[in-house]
Amino acid sequence: MTEALERAVVPPASDVDPFADAVLLNPEPLHRALREAGPVVYLSRYDVYALARYEQVHAALQDWQHFESGSGVGLADFRREEPWRPPSLLLEADPPRHDAPRRVLREILVPPALRRLRAAWSTGAEELVDQVLSNGPEFDAFTALAEAFPLRVFPDAVGLGPDGRENLLPYGNFAFNAFGPVNDLVRADAHRVAELSAWVKAQCAREALSEDGFGARIWAAADRGELTYEQAPLVVRSLLTAGVDTTVHGLAAALYGFATHPDQWQRLRERPESARVAFDEAVRWQSPVQTFFRTATTDVTIADTVIPAGTKILMFLASANRDPARWAEPDRFDLARDPSGHVGFGMGIHQCVGQHVARLEAEALLTALAGRVERIELTGTPRRHPNNTLRSWESLPVRVRPAARPA
Repeated sequence: MTEALERAVVPPASDVDPFADAVLLNPEPLHRALREAGPVVYLSRYDVYALARYEQVHAALQDWQHFESGSGVGLADFRREEPWRPPSLLLEADPPRHDAPRRVLREILVPPALRRLRAAWSTGAEELVDQVLSNGPEFDAFTALAEAFPLRVFPDAVGLGPDGRENLLPYGNFAFNAFGPVNDLVRADAHRVAELSAWVKAQCAREALSEDGFGARIWAAADRGELTYEQAPLVVRSLLTAGVDTTVHGLAAALYGFATHPDQWQRLRERPESARVAFDEAVRWQSPVQTFFRTATTDVTIADTVIPAGTKILMFLASANRDPARWAEPDRFDLARDPSGHVGFGMGIHQCVGQHVARLEAEALLTALAGRVERIELTGTPRRHPNNTLRSWESLPVRVRPAARPA
């Protein structure tokens, strides 16, 4: 035993299951309990250490040298277990293996490169909102807007063909479930894994992609020697895995926020330029990505607790995003807040490289909606979809009052 371990503070322990359906559907009580228990809590059920306060989660996300991703960002330990698919070169790799794929994607997805999409996405959002409103004032905002818009515009940007896009969400749902334990949520979709994986793999091939999308630019980077030809399809796969589900559920969070906070909807209508801030506040408030794991590369001390080398660490991103030590009135959806610094997109070298794409999609949809809808309200109880990692939705029933349009 090292001297550090001998001096270490023993953290509070809990046998709670953070992946139980009841917790996944209503995580805030557990998050509060973990934050109040201490900066580090030992979760005996899975033999992992939990970080639920903003300070510790933010620090761990920044410190890839001591909190590695290469052993898997889920409960499974890639040093001892075979992953269900080749690991992500973005999410499940550390420098130097992580460097080239991230550099290529960062250059493709920087804001100036996305400006050419703005007009097309704004037009697409306006057309979608007009189509939805033409069918009446009541609809499911999750399926009609939050799900429909990203599935329409993002695969186009990557360069996918029109067929089979319905596979993207179930594939992503399984991928995010697989970061947790092998529970009923994982087993329920296990029979589809081979089929979904084969479809996604086929879409990542060069010949399946259009010549003017993100995917083609990734393959072009391989032609220039910036990536290997083995890496290119895995980088395309990373876009397809993380680029749809998180945006869909982030948009649903924003729509839920506006339906339950009518004063904030009026604020957006008065200041439509705040659409991106609104999306970031929704991501902070609801955290579509609730948790991620890291692995200690050495004995590492956090708030006087020594976490032994090789141990899994469960970071509660959603809890950090509602830590009252960091945010005033953290449970309130508030467009007057500066949400920058939230960890809903991660932090450090593994921060979501596609976050600017998600913000652009949100800006287009929320701006189109704000110009056409005076009020949005719930007509029933929204339904969540339990997932081991995502704060997911199944339905968001709403009623809207269309705004008067200029003559």
